[in-house]
Amino acid sequence: MLNIKIIPCLDDNYSYLLHDKITNTVTIIDPSDFNTCDRTIKKSFKKLDYILNTHHHFDHVGGNQKLKKKYNSKILGFEKDKERIPGIDITLSENQNIKIGSTTFEIIFIPGHTSGHIAFYSKIEKIIFTGDTLFSLGCGKVFEGTNNQMLNSLNKFKNLPSDTKIYCGHEYTKKNLEFCLKYEPNNEYLKKKKDRIDLKLRSESPTVPVSIEDELKMNIFLRCNEQSVKKALNLDNSSEQEIFVKLRSLKDNF
Repeated sequence: MLNIKIIPCLDDNYSYLLHDKITNTVTIIDPSDFNTCDRTIKKSFKKLDYILNTHHHFDHVGGNQKLKKKYNSKILGFEKDKERIPGIDITLSENQNIKIGSTTFEIIFIPGHTSGHIAFYSKIEKIIFTGDTLFSLGCGKVFEGTNNQMLNSLNKFKNLPSDTKIYCGHEYTKKNLEFCLKYEPNNEYLKKKKDRIDLKLRSESPTVPVSIEDELKMNIFLRCNEQSVKKALNLDNSSEQEIFVKLRSLKDNF
């Protein structure tokens, strides 16, 4: 069984510290900043066995080298990013299953934001770490990949069990909600979600994790085939791909 601690880093990043209670294995996912992550590690465990990276951007790997040096940790990342993830020791491949302590994670390849982006999914624990591909009520910008790749990556999440909890890379939920509401103002789930988000942010609490079930009801980027979304964009007869491209363009300038 995993205990997950959310570590707010930098301006709006989240790193995640995982403790496998059965084996006492300690793992961090996307350590943005050494000092912030190290304080939590020292306070809780005084050890760090593994560092997992979803992609190579500095605000997800910034703490890699110093944490590895201090704790003699092993760094794991996708094989396509082996030249871009600092200190990488073990390369991972698409659909590979890896065991961290007693927990098995499946590697899901989700390019779009970057060309080597992956997610870490545990079916037993019902959790997925999505980095900067899927956010609460949003998705990442398309930098190195294509819009088609990003859409295909997002659609992979739709096939996961509905009770899977999503742990993403940033606290973008409030702004994402505003965007979703602009184009789906009659979505009752979104309207109810607004009060819950405001309450959490006022108490300085993370708005994550969120469930796949909730995202399918509210995240407009997972709803590109919905007629209500097409109608809001005046693109009633457009394809899912065309809707995604339009939404991503609008969000980039929102």
